Amino acid sequence: MAELTIQISDELAQRLKPLQNRLPELLLQLLDVVNLQTTSEPIVKTGVIDIPAVYQEVIDFLIKHPTPEEIIAFKVSPKAQAQLEFLLAKNRSATISSMELAELDVYEQLDHLMILLKARALKRD
Repeated sequence: MAELTIQISDELAQRLKPLQNRLPELLLQLLDVVNLQTTSEPIVKTGVIDIPAVYQEVIDFLIKHPTPEEIIAFKVSPKAQAQLEFLLAKNRSATISSMELAELDVYEQLDHLMILLKARALKRD
């Protein structure tokens, strides 16, 4: 495997830090985008993007067109809840990695989304 060294600004380095483990994959995706702009043949990606499992749970739930009652009753799986508790404990003890912090942010965003959905569903009842 080859190693590549580049010089970037400190600001960009900070922004890339949470993604450092995914940089090779992201560079490949960037090359695919550039290819789309320079070739007449479209490139179709069939791979699955890594997203936290809880995100997939919420997507799977919403794609089933739940009723307002089902939205109000929705809870993440015990496995997702356990992962959230694990991340929160690591955050409290200041031992959380940047990737785990990004995952915790996903939980926060999804929680906010579900609060809004549940509020809307309650208005419809």
